[in-house]
Amino acid sequence: MGRRSRALKAAGLTLAGVLVVGAATGGWLYWHLNDNIKSVDIDNALGDDRPAKPVTTPSPAASASASPLPSEALNILVLGSDSRSGKENKELGGGDSSGARSDTAMVVHIDAGRTEATVVSIPRDTLVTRPSCPLDDGGSTAVAYNAMFNSAYSVGGPVCAVKAVESITDVRMDHYIEIDFSGFAKLVNALGGVTVTTDEDIDDSSSHLTLKAGTHHLNGKQALALARTRHGIGDGSDLGRIGLQQKLVKALLEQISSTDLLTSPTKLYEVADAITGSLTTDTGLDSLSELMSLGQSLKGLSADQVKTVTMPVVPAPSDANRVVAQEPEASELWKSLR
Repeated sequence: MGRRSRALKAAGLTLAGVLVVGAATGGWLYWHLNDNIKSVDIDNALGDDRPAKPVTTPSPAASASASPLPSEALNILVLGSDSRSGKENKELGGGDSSGARSDTAMVVHIDAGRTEATVVSIPRDTLVTRPSCPLDDGGSTAVAYNAMFNSAYSVGGPVCAVKAVESITDVRMDHYIEIDFSGFAKLVNALGGVTVTTDEDIDDSSSHLTLKAGTHHLNGKQALALARTRHGIGDGSDLGRIGLQQKLVKALLEQISSTDLLTSPTKLYEVADAITGSLTTDTGLDSLSELMSLGQSLKGLSADQVKTVTMPVVPAPSDANRVVAQEPEASELWKSLR
């Protein structure tokens, strides 16, 4: 499990699931899981109206017995969506069945040699200029000023979410991965729950979670509520929620690392089915073989080579309940990922 564990810790929650999925590749099971994955053709939708791909230098020739290291860095937009579609998502998220937002957004930057990674959380309350985005019917959304970052997903889905991130970062997103409410909860349940230690009491009527400070073993619904909690935590802003999400991700990755899935085909299938059944990717990652290839390329990463940060922000002058990018710090951060 050592090498698998390093890869899981390096790539964040959804990428961890990708590696788990990669182990179940036999017969009809492969085809069932492969068919679970939904995809969006983001490259075709956005065309050339996006940041340029960086120029890369080919890696040195590898020996016949060894695979060469990847020769280019990767930037992956990972979203956790609060989609209300489907009975399970409605029960977990509530609200209008037609509504959906990107509740969690992380840019995962993996260096060319796959030996270092940086995970940047983008607060959903960040005010941005939301760009015009293409729609499936051939139309487009209007440019919106001082719009909340997560509204891009609401008005234009994954394509607009990617375009919004590229607009504010000037960093090309090579891939897109999204998991919804029910998929996250199913994953936690499939792993037998997750143990998390909270530093303060939580009593949030919005997320329907009440916990005393201390260590708790949470089921899927409780873990999802923790990931959505913001009221009464820190200053009550999205920054407090991001802190809880980062704590939860670490705890979940530890649970995955300590669970010997390969010795339990039933549990392995349950975890794999939970991930693929609620996964949406770009067309470059919409098969098990492509997801497995990505996972294999991450095997050299270790936990101490992964940096987790939040995009620098300050309170918005126009609304104390919102934030804006702190400059020049935010631009310098994004520049380091190009």
